[in-house]
Amino acid sequence: MFVNNKNNKRDRILKAAVQIFARKGFYNSKVAEVARQAGVADGTIYLYFKNKDEILISIFEEEMGNFIAGIKSEVFAEEGSVSRLKKFIHTHLQFVRKNPNLAQVFQVELRQSNRFIKEYTGSKLKEYLDVIGTLIIQGQEEGSIRQDIHPGLVKRALFGALDEIATEWVLSRGGNHDLDESAEQVARIFIDGVIAPRRDSSGG
Repeated sequence: MFVNNKNNKRDRILKAAVQIFARKGFYNSKVAEVARQAGVADGTIYLYFKNKDEILISIFEEEMGNFIAGIKSEVFAEEGSVSRLKKFIHTHLQFVRKNPNLAQVFQVELRQSNRFIKEYTGSKLKEYLDVIGTLIIQGQEEGSIRQDIHPGLVKRALFGALDEIATEWVLSRGGNHDLDESAEQVARIFIDGVIAPRRDSSGG
C-alpha cells in the first residue's frame, strides 16, 4: 500500500480516494469528499493532482507498482517455474481478498474513467504481464513448460481469468467465490495446460 507517513499529504489523498471511490463510486465521488477524508483543504488536492481522473490513474500506477514489486519478491523466492506460476496465481487473488476497497477501484471504478481508457499507456499492466511471460519462458528453458505454447498468449489468458474472477468477487461482495479455492482451481487448470509431459524414463 501507500507509504505510511501521516505527514505525506499526497499519500493521504490517495488513500482517502481509494476509500471514497470504493464506497460511493468514481463518478459519484467529489474531490471535496476526498479532501475531507484526507483531512486537507479542497485546494490542497489541486497542488498534487489536476483533477479526479488524475487521482484515479495515480492510484493505479502507484499501487500496481507496489503490487508488482511484492509479487516478484514472493514468486521468485519459489523453486522452479511451475511452483512460481502457482504462487503468482495465489498471490494475485490473495491481494484482492486482503484489499477489497482497492480491488473495487481496480476492477470496477477504474473502468469508469474515459480518460484512463483512452490515455493510459499501459506501462504497469505490461510490466505485470511480463512477469507471467517471464515465468513461462523460464519454464520452457528449464523444460518444465511445453515448448509449443506462446508466452504472450498464456500471459493474457491467465490475466483474463484472474481479472474475471476478481471482478466477480468484487461485484458479489465476496459472496460467490472463495478466492483461495478459486486460485487453486485456476492454478490446476493452467498448470495442467502448460506443463511439459514427462518423458518415459524406461525408453519405451
